[in-house]
Amino acid sequence: MGAFDVLVIGGSAAGLSCALILGSAVQKPFANNKKIGIVIHQKSSALNEALLNNVLGLKKGTKGSQVLEDGLNQLSELYPHVVQIDHEKVTKIEGEFPNFKVFTNKNSYHTKTVVMAVGPSNLFNIEGLMKYVIPHHSLPPQKERVMLKNNNHLVAEGIYVAGVLAGWRSQFNIAAGSGAQVATDILTLWNDGNHSMVHDSLLS
Repeated sequence: MGAFDVLVIGGSAAGLSCALILGSAVQKPFANNKKIGIVIHQKSSALNEALLNNVLGLKKGTKGSQVLEDGLNQLSELYPHVVQIDHEKVTKIEGEFPNFKVFTNKNSYHTKTVVMAVGPSNLFNIEGLMKYVIPHHSLPPQKERVMLKNNNHLVAEGIYVAGVLAGWRSQFNIAAGSGAQVATDILTLWNDGNHSMVHDSLLS
């Protein structure tokens, strides 16, 4: 499959938001040759049980499970160059920037950058990242949730964390925004440090 420039791990609110923003930059000169992938393991996503009545733009009664399905379809239809890796679970990450190797229960992948966007379960056990695991500082202690120690989403050079695993509260809007923030940070790096965002406009 070749090496990725960025591999997003997690297909829920944060991971999908990150992949959508990265994918949408395909027309930008600094991003049009980048290879982007996402491991879309969704089985343990809290969105599967969510009812999203208080999310801007979503109709009352919207189910989180439908958002997950629609998000994958949106990514496929709008940005088919983003490689979706399904039915695999990441077990180990080794190496350092810009040469990481990500192992799943079925395959292994090379990538320059990793975005961790899985849930904050205390069962988190991805080898190579355990030294960054700390108790979650924005959720009740009795929930026994964890996060990855980070500085503004950056765990270590080339390793980002997004969503609730980054230390944010478990609110859909917050997790999605966190994933989008990480994506724009990566786009900014690709653009030689020039702050970069991607907007569509009715005027263009």
